Amino acid sequence: MFFKIRKPPIIISVGGSLIVPNGGIDTNFLTKLNYFIRNYIQKDFRFFLVAGGGKIARIYRDAAKKVIGEVSNEDLDWLAIHLTRVNGHLLRTIFQDIAHPRIIENYQKKLKNWREPVVIGAGWKPGWSTDYDAVILAKDYGATTIINLSNIYYVYDKDPKKFKDAKPIKKITWEELEVIVGKKWTPGLSVPFDPIATQLAKKLNLTVIITNGKDFSNLQNIFEGKKFKGTVVTPFKINSSYYDREYYLKKTGLKFVIKQGIVDKLIKKITYWYRALIIKFYLNPKTVLDVGCGTGDLVRVLRKLGIEAYGLEISKDAISLSNNDVKPYLKLGDITNIPYPNNHFDLVVSFDVLERIEREKIEKAVKETIRVSKKYILHKIYTIENLWISLTHRLDFSISSLFEKRIWQNIFNSISNVKVLKKSIFRLPSFFETIFLLEKK
Repeated sequence: MFFKIRKPPIIISVGGSLIVPNGGIDTNFLTKLNYFIRNYIQKDFRFFLVAGGGKIARIYRDAAKKVIGEVSNEDLDWLAIHLTRVNGHLLRTIFQDIAHPRIIENYQKKLKNWREPVVIGAGWKPGWSTDYDAVILAKDYGATTIINLSNIYYVYDKDPKKFKDAKPIKKITWEELEVIVGKKWTPGLSVPFDPIATQLAKKLNLTVIITNGKDFSNLQNIFEGKKFKGTVVTPFKINSSYYDREYYLKKTGLKFVIKQGIVDKLIKKITYWYRALIIKFYLNPKTVLDVGCGTGDLVRVLRKLGIEAYGLEISKDAISLSNNDVKPYLKLGDITNIPYPNNHFDLVVSFDVLERIEREKIEKAVKETIRVSKKYILHKIYTIENLWISLTHRLDFSISSLFEKRIWQNIFNSISNVKVLKKSIFRLPSFFETIFLLEKK
């Protein structure tokens, strides 16, 4: 590794209902939060903690209305803002030895080269909630995900307090969330995410995880790449097909160009030959399955090297774009349900596929690649350590499971019938790529 990689900060919006749930401070919650944050700081995480106002802010606003009747929205907002700053100062006091000395109250004044692992934020100005402040932080400091902690696990399709048949939502797009929360902000509005923040998060293509902040084992599952309870709000419905035309052209603005330039073609050709030669000379399998094969370029090169190679791809578009000479060896299918019998291939490979799988499906996907393999399974995965990608590429929002290398290591180690081989194959440094080679026991 050429230099130390700084992970993007984690933005956590800490709901005021967690800090001051019923007029009294919840020291049990704060104690657990303190331990949790410090534990992950030891793993080189950095945090922005944005304090909300919660129920006590509504109590102050209701008191003002009761005494004088009519109160302007600006004054109502200022009451809530000051209470978020009190809560923020409480968090700043708890983390005083590891937190930046300034609580962020003006989000136009950006931090430069800060060293502290924790930064506290609070309310800024009328018309904006702390949800909006969290989105601003994500925009300014390069975070792609916000964790919104409240006293609920899920967003519901309608108010569960009023409707017994309200259903929890595990995954939703920003457009769908807008239907639930509306598009107008009013002081004291009780919604899972601020409407104005929703509009900005949609524009920025952010992902927000809304979950119960009191369940720290569940929060740990989020950090460790495991299945968790919560609602995930995404920029769009992610199709695991890397070549899905509608996804690329309409949703992200990225272009999948069929007629590529000479340089693009050359780079792709070198990449596939590099991968094929590594497979040939280090593992020398007779049969290979490339899962998530796209247009089958690697399959074609492997066959030129005398290897009986096949491809599996979820996208009809990708297969339709493949060359006729390789098309007979490609099959339409899903990595979570591979249409081949047990122990069918000497080697099963995937390149930049697993990070695009939703985390609740990752274990099943990995086990499927193991099931159809006789001996070896090779997965190349984009991880946080692959810094060159973030330096040279735009954000790819089809990546729904961007983890550290150690998270994937833990996932593979948890599967009893394989072992992770540390050598046996050439690998570039983690700065460039992360490759796991598994062997069936």
